[in-house]
Amino acid sequence: MRQFFPVDDLARDERFVQTNMAKRMADSRSAVGVKKSAKSRGASNRLTPDRHDASEAARSLMHGIMVGEIQALEGAGRTAHDFAAGDGSGDTIPFELKLDMARQAWDEARHVEISAKLSDWMGTELGQFSENTVLFEAACSNDPVLRLAGVNRALEGLAIDVFTQMKEFGQLAGDPFLEFCEDWMLADEVTHVKMGSDWLRKVTENDPDRRAKALEFQQVVDKLFSFGGARGDSDESPIGLARRFRELAGFTDDEVDTIAEMDHDALEERKAAVRLAQEAAGV
Repeated sequence: MRQFFPVDDLARDERFVQTNMAKRMADSRSAVGVKKSAKSRGASNRLTPDRHDASEAARSLMHGIMVGEIQALEGAGRTAHDFAAGDGSGDTIPFELKLDMARQAWDEARHVEISAKLSDWMGTELGQFSENTVLFEAACSNDPVLRLAGVNRALEGLAIDVFTQMKEFGQLAGDPFLEFCEDWMLADEVTHVKMGSDWLRKVTENDPDRRAKALEFQQVVDKLFSFGGARGDSDESPIGLARRFRELAGFTDDEVDTIAEMDHDALEERKAAVRLAQEAAGV
């Protein structure tokens, strides 16, 4: 079987519409491409049933979850296959890590099925919203430690935040199916992030430079997925940081604070850009 599969060769049929981050941010149908400020909606910009665009935003977010689970399945499976078993040095990974990646692929396959059924339940068709392929791109590194940092810690960490938000949305909306399914998948995501945290520290135990490089890559991915501050501690951020679940997944308080600060800065940058655009348009 082919190794180190590039993102351009992902198997997709005609229903899928792939996009990059820049196009995703400009997609007015995106749950994170929110154009109106929190002030125009009230005290909070969180995804709640009383938001005027709640239905569209929730369906867009669920579609994003579904295609993200497809890529997470592909990424975990590739990591289990791409690297030879060894002591973790160079381009090898411990055999036990291969087993964990295989277990994660099994979980992700289940998540794809659950998310596809939830999307159908919410009235969304596959391909109705675009697919951002950044998750799989983070799983294409030649260094397995970078994959652990970028996918298991950064992107699966984001999944913890998103699933927590969707679980709360289902609870507030009185939708027991959505609430139960998101809670079920959330438990798996905490496990996936914890595996990434544990293995990253174990594999780089005697290689501080490699660990620093991996954590730097994680911050790059986290920055990409700050969505202009759409994920953070502020009420202006539609998706909140699930601090308790991140702690259970192996994040330190300092690491979560760093993510929160990064998201805050991204939010301020986005607000400043909006103000400049409004001034240029004479609004």
